[in-house]
Amino acid sequence: MEKPEFVYVTYIHSTAQKVWEALTTPGITRNYWGGIYNKSDDWAKGSRWEHINEKDSEPLYIFGEVLESSPYTRLVLSWIDPDDTTDKSVVTYELEPFDDMVRLKVIHGNFKDGARMINSITKGWPIVLSSLKSYLETGKPIDLWKANKK
Repeated sequence: MEKPEFVYVTYIHSTAQKVWEALTTPGITRNYWGGIYNKSDDWAKGSRWEHINEKDSEPLYIFGEVLESSPYTRLVLSWIDPDDTTDKSVVTYELEPFDDMVRLKVIHGNFKDGARMINSITKGWPIVLSSLKSYLETGKPIDLWKANKK
């Protein structure tokens, strides 16, 4: 059986530098990811990265390793559930200038058979990417917690 791969594409009126910063700067990710933020010491290949919600009793939501990092164009991360470290996958962000916008393509794949993560990401990525687009274009993110209840 072929493993699923999910591809999400959005076009954002912004620059590749600003989109990159939005993906990798904790103070920015916190704004559009519902208070959760992404952090790494340097976002260099081989570095650890973490997806953290400080308001939760178990703040580490996802973690992994930076597999590839080409600022403003491509970032590839392993994506691991701390509750089940065998539930690993890979997320690729591709940024490409498109007229006066940035084409952001997010590919989430390389799931293990029976991965629980698939259910989370099929609902989560569209909301998060919409919130990112809204935040960069208007300064106002989507309320993810409200959107997830529907």
